[in-house]
Amino acid sequence: MADFLLELLSEEIPARMQAKARADLERLFVAQLSDAGLKAGDVTVYSTPRRLALIANDLPDQTEAVSEEAKGPPEGAPDQAVDGFCRKNGVIRDQLEVRDVKGRATYFAVINKPGRATSDVLAEAIPAIIKAFPWPKSMRWGDASASTESLRWVRPLSGIVAILGDDLVACEIDGVTSGYETVGHRFHHEGPEKRGITIGNAGDYAEKLRACHVLVDQAERETIVREGAAKAASDGGLELVADEGLVIENAGLTEWPVPLLGGFDPAFLDVPEEVIQLTARVNQKYFICRDKNGKLAPNFICTANIDASDGGKAIVAGNEKVLAARLSDAKFFWELDQKTPLEDHAKKLSNIVFHEKLGTVADKVERVAKLAEWLVSLEGNGFYQSSPGDTLHGEVSEAARLCKADLVTEMVGEFPDLQGLMGGYYAEKQGKSEAVANAIRDHYKPVGQGDEVPTDPVTVAVSLADKLDTLVTFFSANMAPTGSKDPFALRRATLAVINLLTKNSIRIPLSEALIVPLTKMLEGGGDAKTVYTFNKGDKSDNRYVWIDELLVGSSNEGVAFRPSYDATLDQQRFKHLLLPSSFVGDLFDFFAERLKVQQREAGVRHDLIDAVFALGGEDDLVRLLARVKALQAFVETPDGENLLAGYKRASNILKKETTAGVDPEQSNSKSLSYTPEKAEKALIDALDAAQPNVTAAIAAEEFEKAMTALADLRAPIDQFFEDVTVNDSDADKREARLALLARFRAAVHQVADFSKIEG
Repeated sequence: MADFLLELLSEEIPARMQAKARADLERLFVAQLSDAGLKAGDVTVYSTPRRLALIANDLPDQTEAVSEEAKGPPEGAPDQAVDGFCRKNGVIRDQLEVRDVKGRATYFAVINKPGRATSDVLAEAIPAIIKAFPWPKSMRWGDASASTESLRWVRPLSGIVAILGDDLVACEIDGVTSGYETVGHRFHHEGPEKRGITIGNAGDYAEKLRACHVLVDQAERETIVREGAAKAASDGGLELVADEGLVIENAGLTEWPVPLLGGFDPAFLDVPEEVIQLTARVNQKYFICRDKNGKLAPNFICTANIDASDGGKAIVAGNEKVLAARLSDAKFFWELDQKTPLEDHAKKLSNIVFHEKLGTVADKVERVAKLAEWLVSLEGNGFYQSSPGDTLHGEVSEAARLCKADLVTEMVGEFPDLQGLMGGYYAEKQGKSEAVANAIRDHYKPVGQGDEVPTDPVTVAVSLADKLDTLVTFFSANMAPTGSKDPFALRRATLAVINLLTKNSIRIPLSEALIVPLTKMLEGGGDAKTVYTFNKGDKSDNRYVWIDELLVGSSNEGVAFRPSYDATLDQQRFKHLLLPSSFVGDLFDFFAERLKVQQREAGVRHDLIDAVFALGGEDDLVRLLARVKALQAFVETPDGENLLAGYKRASNILKKETTAGVDPEQSNSKSLSYTPEKAEKALIDALDAAQPNVTAAIAAEEFEKAMTALADLRAPIDQFFEDVTVNDSDADKREARLALLARFRAAVHQVADFSKIEG
């Protein structure tokens, strides 16, 4: 057994690529060994800005000898067939064996492969790994780069160290040959042209490099950055703002990290904290600090790649100068942007295209404003009661029309990640109400799973309107996500809508919320023929449906509108607009799938969501989820399990009868022509008692009570199947009992479609 060391030396590897590069190196190496029949003990991978390294322990000296057999043509086959078989398997005729196969003499080739030296396997594997390495970005270099067949690597590959035990594994790729020599720190150690580092074996690799100011273990460098930055801040009487992403990045940028404390002019603290932090973090890779009162301090922590003789004073001074220049720019943008009111910034949004099929950002803002106003004008929807003249309505309208205004500011142009946030600051400086400023700042939230969900009514209305508009317009333009591709982040927007509705108990029928944005799409002005360019086809093309037919036709798949909805007016407004014919169903199904994904993570069974959705008409997400959760609690009890079993038995019987042409529903209203058996009468009485209780409980949204009422049917249905013959020879009895089972099924369906429930 021997240990193997592989080091691939190059120019700087970007920090963001190093973690994946380590994983790829290990994966490719293990795959090459496996193909050769070898397996290492532990495999350890390292990375620094200048090298990728791998150490594999306990490799055998050679692969095991193997014997393989290949079945050939039958004896007496044409010479061409036999000779071809021999060439294929690398044998001659005299080496073939003849065996009986089902009474027929057949040639077999026995191929004995002796074990190969592990060093030979590695010599072939190393070039293969280098050629197959999947860098996100790579380059060619030197004279060889004129050919597309030349080697590609993340940066020019300059050296290979490959040692098995104490012996060199000789290999070569694109003029780079393996050897024992590597290089130390770029500044603390002289380069290979003067003095290289000779590695003896895998065991002394890390320590020899450490002696030359290179820490090959990225985890060790991360610890030094993390703890060193905290200590530097503490020594200055400050508290470090933890940032694990910066820890990893700084460790990936250095081979000998040395955290240092620097400062900047306190006058820059007039700029919003997020701007300072983003400037320091994104542009310079600095940590920021807070004082003992928790306020942002005029200090930062930079990470040097050298242990300077002056203690880092010159390094700190240089970094302070660079940061000061960056912060001066930020302060200039901050002050310049405030000279223009947000209302004037918003006027420039008409010059920014939102999407070629969906108009400008100004068009979107107008749609969002109208949709937000509509949302807060609905009674009993979870917002405060409002009318066009009240404070909430006015704040929602103002916030919606200004929510994208900061997109044209200098600050957001420099730092796109600050959109929304800067708008909130500028609104506050202009004297806008706190609710309006907060809505502008937070209307993008929630951005992802786990992000804060807004609860302020103004913010919720604007955020919800923004995301509903995005979903509906992209779906209406036939740009729904396909497979894993979601270029417009519509899945994320859907989850955000679900979170906003459920977190804030917003009671809006989903079907209406997905259609009404279309009515707002053209109300803000613009010509449907020119602004919205997805009006293709004609009425004979069944791939599309005219918007007026979708809104007022008879096949709206349950879509209902408020009494104030003016269909006649909208038929004229939308007469040029065509939509994909499956628009409503596709978007509704898309929401259902996202809801199942989200609730699955919360521990809710997807089949129960299907069971409630299957009833149709239940598209109030707050009400739907309350019903689902009550249903889940019920079906996991003995009463629920037994009732489900009884339902499935009844449903199977009814399904067979319906297939045979019998309609049990038609007999529900008929009076019995016979005296029912005891168990039959008990089920009738139980249904008489349970059905109104279930109906009342559901109307009151007391779903636990509805489940309790259903539980009263568990014993009667069990006893019914135990004592009563459904398919009685008497036609009247058989018809009445099938009708009773249909009535039982209908009672259960008041809560959910139990046929969708698994188990």
